[in-house]
This record gives sequence, C-alpha cells and structure tokens, in this order.
Amino acid sequence: MKIVVNLDVVMAQRKIGLTELAQKVDITMANLSILKNNKAKAIRFSTLEALCKALDCQPGDILEYREDE
Repeated sequence: MKIVVNLDVVMAQRKIGLTELAQKVDITMANLSILKNNKAKAIRFSTLEALCKALDCQPGDILEYREDE
C-alpha cells in the first residue's frame, strides 16, 4: 500500500508556484518541497487543511492511495 502526494499536479492545475504556496500556507519551502516531491512520511491535518484552503481543493485531490504491484 502506498499513499501518493499529488501536490505537484494540483499546483500545476492552479498555476501556483512553490514560493507563493509556501507563503499562503505558512510552511517552509523545504518542507513544501518534501511534500511536493512525494518524500514526506507524514502530514499534519492542519497543513493539509491549509493546503486545501490555499489551492481550493479537497484532500483527495492531493492524496491518493495506490495498491502495491
């Protein structure tokens, strides 16, 4: 089982860059980059909520479950 973070896809759809989103969400660019590049081991609900608010999306737009192959 694997949870995939599709933050880069949602950011591209919304035409928002890393710097702008980091400022809106009040998160460091380093931490946002970790999320964007699917390297995160966990995410706080408060961060997920802030991302959804800034990107006008649902958590399911950012997070995806994939079965192991």
